[in-house]
Amino acid sequence: MDAIAQGKLAVITGGASGIGLAAARRFAAAGMKICLIDWSEEVAQVAAAIEGDVTGFRADVADAQAVAALAGEIHSRFGPASLLMNNAGVGRGGDVLSNPEGWTRVLGVNLFGVLHGCQSFVPAMIASGAPGIVINTGSKQGITQPPGDTAYNVSKAGVKALTEGLAHTLMQQTGSRVSAHLLIPGFTHTGMTSAGEKPPAAWTTDQVIDFMLESLARGDFYILCPDNDVTRAMDEKRIAWAAGDIIENRPALSRWHPDWEARFAAYMAGK
Repeated sequence: MDAIAQGKLAVITGGASGIGLAAARRFAAAGMKICLIDWSEEVAQVAAAIEGDVTGFRADVADAQAVAALAGEIHSRFGPASLLMNNAGVGRGGDVLSNPEGWTRVLGVNLFGVLHGCQSFVPAMIASGAPGIVINTGSKQGITQPPGDTAYNVSKAGVKALTEGLAHTLMQQTGSRVSAHLLIPGFTHTGMTSAGEKPPAAWTTDQVIDFMLESLARGDFYILCPDNDVTRAMDEKRIAWAAGDIIENRPALSRWHPDWEARFAAYMAGK
């Protein structure tokens, strides 16, 4: 947690709205300098509206060269980041047999955007000799793989694997002086999930950031957030069932398979 301190730099992608914006406000309130990166044309105005030392940059994280160039500019102006939050994300990629353009965009932002952020900012964090934190935003959909938006599931499964590998690399290279963490939000009221009034089952973005900071203080790698409808115990059982598909050689995505529907319901009920 020494990386979250007054005067230190936090770089946040997807920071013009949702979880990224809530994180930016919280880190700015802690006295950190904030570089807010987003594809939105309003990122500069959003940054200016946050109380503190906040600068907005418009960039497409799917563009490796653009991210590398921006990282160089940020480093020359502010020095190395102490905290990097790769949070930019999009949805609506679609099923495996549909929407090739959507697949390209979802994987470009959600997965390669995280890779570009890590490759562009983390080497300077390592070289600085100072404590650092990398937070990559994943999803429960990247673990349990619900049918529907398979492109999104694939992208977030990739973020999980990438972040696990990054954590091991950082442990080897820095003794975990720079650490990586996987943020796994529950149902959260953001522009991506729903418009209008917050659904009763959803958490606010501030609740997610509260939980994230508590988890970071404990040193958690997997920051598995509940919400107002799904408890930690329910998440654990669902994740264990998904792993059991491989161990027990069930049909793919057996949780949603009609032949396994009753057995999954009984399992969740503890029967």
